[in-house]
Parts: sequence; structure tokens; C-alpha cells
Amino acid sequence: MLLHHYRFVPDPTLFDIGEFEQALNDARHPVPLFKQALRDITARLDERFMAGADIRDLIHGRAWCLDQLLRIAWQRQHWPSKAVALLAVGGYGRGELHPHSDIDLLMLLEEDDDTLFRESLSEFITFLWDIGLDIGHSVRSLNDCEREARDDVTVITNLLETRTIAGNDGLRGMMKERIGPDIIWPSPAFFEAKWQEQISRHYKFNNSEYHLEPNIKSSPGGLRDIQMVGWVAKRHFGARLYEEIVERGFMVDTDLRILSQGQAFLWQVRYALHMLAGRAEDRLLFDHQRAIAEFFGYQDTEEHLAVEQFMRRYYRIVTTLVELNDMLLQHFEERILRAGEAPSITPINNRFEIRDGYIQARDAHVFTRRPSALLELFLLMAQHPDIEGVRAETIRLIRDHRHLIDDAFRNDVRHQSLFMELLRARGNVPLQLTRMARYGILGKYLPEFGHAVGLMQHDLFHIYTVDAHTLRLLEGIQRFRESRRDEQFPLAAALMHQLPRHDILWIAGLFHDVAKGRGGDHSLLGAEDARNFCARHGISARDTQLISWLVTHHLLMSKTAQKRDITDPEVIREFAGQMHNELQLDYLYVLTVADISATNTSLWNGWRASLMRQLHTETKRALRRGLQNPLDRQEWVNETREEAHALLAGMNAPLDQVDRLWHTLGDEYFLQYSPSEVAWHTLGILESNYQVMPLILISAPTEDMADGGTKVFIHTRSVNNLFAATAAAIEQLGLSIHDARIATSSNQWTLNTFILLDEQGEPIRDPGRLRGIHEHLVEELDDPDDYPRIVARHTPRQLKHFRVPTRVHIEQDDANDRTVLELITADRPGLLARIGRIFMEQGIALSGAKIATLGERVEDIFFIIDQQGQAITDRTRLDELSTHLCDVLNTEAGL
Repeated sequence: MLLHHYRFVPDPTLFDIGEFEQALNDARHPVPLFKQALRDITARLDERFMAGADIRDLIHGRAWCLDQLLRIAWQRQHWPSKAVALLAVGGYGRGELHPHSDIDLLMLLEEDDDTLFRESLSEFITFLWDIGLDIGHSVRSLNDCEREARDDVTVITNLLETRTIAGNDGLRGMMKERIGPDIIWPSPAFFEAKWQEQISRHYKFNNSEYHLEPNIKSSPGGLRDIQMVGWVAKRHFGARLYEEIVERGFMVDTDLRILSQGQAFLWQVRYALHMLAGRAEDRLLFDHQRAIAEFFGYQDTEEHLAVEQFMRRYYRIVTTLVELNDMLLQHFEERILRAGEAPSITPINNRFEIRDGYIQARDAHVFTRRPSALLELFLLMAQHPDIEGVRAETIRLIRDHRHLIDDAFRNDVRHQSLFMELLRARGNVPLQLTRMARYGILGKYLPEFGHAVGLMQHDLFHIYTVDAHTLRLLEGIQRFRESRRDEQFPLAAALMHQLPRHDILWIAGLFHDVAKGRGGDHSLLGAEDARNFCARHGISARDTQLISWLVTHHLLMSKTAQKRDITDPEVIREFAGQMHNELQLDYLYVLTVADISATNTSLWNGWRASLMRQLHTETKRALRRGLQNPLDRQEWVNETREEAHALLAGMNAPLDQVDRLWHTLGDEYFLQYSPSEVAWHTLGILESNYQVMPLILISAPTEDMADGGTKVFIHTRSVNNLFAATAAAIEQLGLSIHDARIATSSNQWTLNTFILLDEQGEPIRDPGRLRGIHEHLVEELDDPDDYPRIVARHTPRQLKHFRVPTRVHIEQDDANDRTVLELITADRPGLLARIGRIFMEQGIALSGAKIATLGERVEDIFFIIDQQGQAITDRTRLDELSTHLCDVLNTEAGL
């Protein structure tokens, strides 16, 4: 289907038919000539593509060239009668052909019996294979076409787009009559089926056009969405060109321009993908994104990589196409599915009314006369949750009038009041903000947000653009708001109903990441933007301070939970000191949980939830006790011992043996573990009577526990390579370590705990698998000299396309007499075991580790000590350790 007044004109310089036919007459064997012709056509088209030729000429030109070759090949066969034709169907039927697109052919017979043509058809198809064409073909009679089209919407869709390449064109006319909407698939049924097909297709991509590796054909906003409009128009109107839909008043020139420009861009990207991949490839994989960005002329800058600039353009274009697709399909629904129905209209005020569940402007000049209506519309939807959306004609009006939102509009107190009224509405505020973003209003009213639209970070951690992530964060907070009991986020949901002002969270959420890509600290820049917003909108000094504080510190809680030792009273006291009060702590917790879960679908898991909950609980205790009355380390140790002692007494444990065992354990052990964990370890050790080596205890959270990970406790003689050996053994099981707590008794026995999650980031609960973990660890760790082989699994494809140079940062933890080493490097199989081996070789011991995998990189924290259990303060030794880690890990990563 052709777009925007474009007409393809055959270009004989692409393929000279007369010259080819002459060469064919002189040749002894036709196959080499056809093969060479295909190679020449591809080379000429690729050369023109690289030179910047009109992509439409290339796509339609390839189809025209194939038409000529197929027609010549067809004519070389003997056809016993004219009751057969060669048809192009599907995309090829539209006259579109990318370098490695499907070449779909239909051999159409007038009668059901194909005996007369069987030999000729077989020879023709074999010849096409011989010359290297990868065709999709079918042989159908007119009856077959009618029967199969009646049963399958995919078949009728393909048959809507046909061209006769060779043979009797009258057969195609007969087929069209037999599959017309007056016989099968009338417009309403066809539209409903295709709409459901699109809904299912979008669902596979989470109904989002924002993906790290989008499918330019099938993702929302992709080529299929453009084709969807064409299919419906062709079936209902019999329209061959989009211009015909414009003439009928169902589209306007602006729609046609958006559709045409969007298709041209996606065609360029698809052509480049096919050319780079050497095959039919519609996924915009990391493998190709950088090369395509370079081809389009993007260059790295200090703020953005070339690939980020290219993908930003992609996301902005497909977002516009999604908006247009939604609008047009809604328009078609009214005219096709609801044709003849009397509309149900309910006035809201002088400017808006509800028509069949959708809000619409009461006249075409409402936004011109009263620009504030551009905000009022969304406020009305928040106040009337039964409204399903915005009617198509009104979406067009919004699009045509959003330019009215300028500095004068933004500084008008009436408009500021409307926006604040929306943020303070009882309805689903994030839904309305998402609609405002979809129709380009939010980015116009908040230019800071507009700057972030389509902005992406080229990594595996941030899987959404900044604007999409921000809106998902707000949707997450709304989820907490709507449910007092949420199995996945129980504490966040409970806290949400205790917070007095939800608009504070909406504003903090809108601005928390909005300054990314500008250079500098986005938290500080975003906080400044938030303060300016608050000043313009008359927000009190107290609320302004809280909002800017939340934006400034929106990463603080997750960093503390994931990178600091939250069993350390000093860490809790320091964190609590930054909270000031419980209310700020609760606001920050809700914002942080929503932020984490909106960043990456795999990021929020039971273990991260338990860390966040533990930090929140301990900080609230510290705040209630008073920062001037902190619980010191010895009090913490004493409380843990007393509670654990009481638990063991209730279990009839031999308390004299308990006391003797505890006498060998240092205070650090009782700081790291809860009373219940201490009791669990103690019973296991006493029951083994030191006869089982190594003692492996495994505890998994029950099915009704949303938080936590699988705990593996190891009690054995302390040896230098135990951590490395354990890490390697766990890697062999395909499990990941997320936390490690290392303690050694005074008589050199280990008390090590590892928190494990499976490949999906979930705790391991299956009894059979838990037994397998136990048996494997006992077998691998019973002889420390039998160092398990470091895992050499295949590195996942996506990880190979990111270069993450190793960085090491070292500081001292004087309160705990240990050294803290932060290591950032590329993720890869066997990494933790390799790091453990390096520590062993360097004479470094571990007292703990916190492991965080963030997409393609890891950001791990290791609490290290020397062989005497002291912090490592020798600067030269630390520098050598840092250099050695960087050299080894970078070399292994190919850097």
C-alpha cells in the first residue's frame, strides 16, 4: 500500500529486462544468469541505500525487479492452459520487498484438480530454489482460497494484498469476488478479529513500545501497526491507497504525513538490519544498534552515545505511531462496529461531553477559545474514572493545538491551579499523566519532562526510556494506593495509606530522573527543577523541602540496602540521621520501591525486598529511640544473644554447650545474624558434634513468604580458598549469590552464610533441588584442595555487546576494623569465583560481601581483612590489589 502521494516509477537501470532476456537466449544454462542478476540487483540497491536514496524507491524497486525475474521464469515453463496464475501476496503483494523479506507467492488455479499443472508447478518451484530464492508458496484453487480465507483471518488478510505477476489476471478478479466482504469476513467481523490480533501481539511486548531490543515489525508502533490501518481500510472501503481514506474523511493530511514519515524511517532501519544481519532480521538487537546509529550519522557526545541518540529518535517516532494507531482504530470502531447505533452522549460542562464512554470536545474551537481546556480535559477524566479515554476527533484537536502551551501558558496561574488540582485528584492520577504524555501535553507543560522523552541509557539495567520509566514508577505508586494488601509489595502498600499527601509523591516521581542526560548529578539537577516547579505552583516551603529532598536522595535507600552492611549499628545510625523523621523515611521507602520495580522487571525480588524492609524497620527503631540515644554495638550484640538464648532454652537445647560454643564466636557474628538465625546455626552445630565436615544447613522461605532468599550456612574448618571454592560450586549449580556473611570463630571454624536465588531471581524452595544443592556443596567442599573448576558457561549474547572496564574503589571502615572494596566490572559466568581466587592469591580474607548485578555489569562490595583479621591499611598493597583485579578482569573480558 502506497503512502502520501508517492508513485513508484520502474527504473530500468536497476534491471534491464531486454538485456537480460538477450543474455538468457544466448546462455546454455539459465540458473547462473538468474543468480547473477539477483546479486547485481542487491548490490545496486545496497549501494543506493548507502548513498541515501529514497527508501521507497528501494523497497518497491526490489519488488519490481523480482516481478520481472519471476515473470520471465514463469514464461519459460509450459502451462497447459490459462487456468493458472502467479500471484504475489502479503507484503510482496503490496509491492514491498526488503533485502531478506519473505517472497510469498500464490499459484492460483481455477479448478480444484491440479493434475494438469502439477509437473509445471513443481519444475517452476524447483527452479526458484535453484536460483537461490527463499520463497514461501502455496498452490490453491479458487475454492481453496474461499474455504481457507473463511476459516482464518490471516489467510483473508494475505489475500487482500495480491498482485498478478504472470498468468491469467482474470483469476485474481474471480478470487476477489469470492472473498469479498459481502460473502465472507464482513467489515465488522474482520475489524474485530484484527483488533484482537493486535491486542495479543502488543501483549507479547508488555503493551509498550519501549524495549531495549524492540521488534520494528511487531512491537507497538512498528510496521504491523501501520499495516493494520491499511488492512482495515482496504476491507471496509476497498481503498487501495491511504489517500482514498483521507478523501473519505477518516484521515487527515497530518495523519497521512505521520504515517508516511514513520514508515519511511522504519523501512530505513529494517533495510539496514537485513543488510547487516545478512538475513531477515526485525529485532533491533544490540548487535546492530551501534552500527545503524553510525550509518545514520550519529556521533558520540559527552552527554549521549551515538546509539542513545539514534534510539531516542526511534522511540519518539514509534510513540507517535502508537498514538496514531490508537486514534484511527478507535475512529474505525465507531464507523464500523457501531455504525447505525445512536450515540449515548452525556454533557459534562460547556466544553466537554462523554460520547459512548469517551470524552470529546463539544466543538472544534474549544482549545482555541480556551487553551486551559488542554489541561482541564485530563482533570475531568481523573474526576470521572468511568471515562474510557479520549475520542479520536478530540485527540486530533489536542495534537493540532498543543503548540499553544508556551511559557505564557505555563506561567498562567489558572493553568498552574488546574495542574495541581489534577495532581491532588482522588482518581488515577498516573493514568492521566500517562495520557498527557501520550498526546504530547505533559512534555509541553513540563519542558523538563519533554527533554526526557525517548531518552534511553544503552545498558541492560535501564530497560525503559526515562519518560517510560517515570510513568511506570507513578503507576507503581498508584498500585500501592489502590490496595491495602499487596502480596508483592506489602509494606509499600501499607505505608501508602498512612502518608498524608500523595501529590508529594507524584511530583517527586516526575522529577526524580528528569535531569538525566544533561551532564552532572541528575539527582541534584532534578531537585532544582522540582524546587522551581514548586515555586511556580505555589507549593509551601515545607512541602517543597520534602519534595526536593526526595528527589535529591531517591537513590540513597537502595544504595544503602544493597551496598552497605545494614547489620552494622553505625550504618543504621548514619542512615537514620539523613531521614530526620519517620514520615520522610516512609515517603522515601515508597518512592524507592516504586523506582526499583519500574527500572527493570527482574530487579525487584524477594531478597531485595527483605533488605529494604530490614533497613526500613531498623531505621524506624533508631528514629523512635532517638538519634541522641543510639543503640551501640555492644547493646546490639547483647540483645541478639539474650533473644537467641531464650529461643534455645525453649527448644530444650543444652545451654552449657551453647555457652561454650558462643564463647568462641566474636561480637561480629552476633551483629550479622538475627536471634532466630543464631539459634538455627547453634542447634545445627551442636547436633553435628563437629563430626560432619562440612556442615551445610539450608533454609528456604516458605511459600507464603514473599521476601527473602535461600540461605546456605556453611560450618567447616577455615581455609584460605573456601570463599572461592564455594562461589565456584554455587556457579556450577546455575545459582547466583546475592549476599555473603563471613565469620570465623576463635578456634578457626567458619560460620559463613550465602543468600542464593535461581535464574529467575527467586528463592529455591523445591525440596528435591534443595537436596541436590546440599549434596553438591558437601561433595565439592569436603576437600579444600579439590578446588572446583571455575564455571566456563557461554556468555549470553547481550553481555558481549557492552564494554565495562573494571573499576575498584577502596575505603576504610574504621568502626568495624575492615576495608571496604567496591568492584564494578562486566558481568560474566564464573566471575565471583574468579574474584575469590584472586583474593586468595593475594592473601586477602573476606568478612562479607554484597553482590549486585545491574544488567551487563556488577557492582559488588567486599569487606576484606588480612590474614590476622585486621583492616588492610597499607596503601601500596591496596594499590597493587586494585591494579591486579583490573588487569586480570579486563584481560579476561577482552578489554
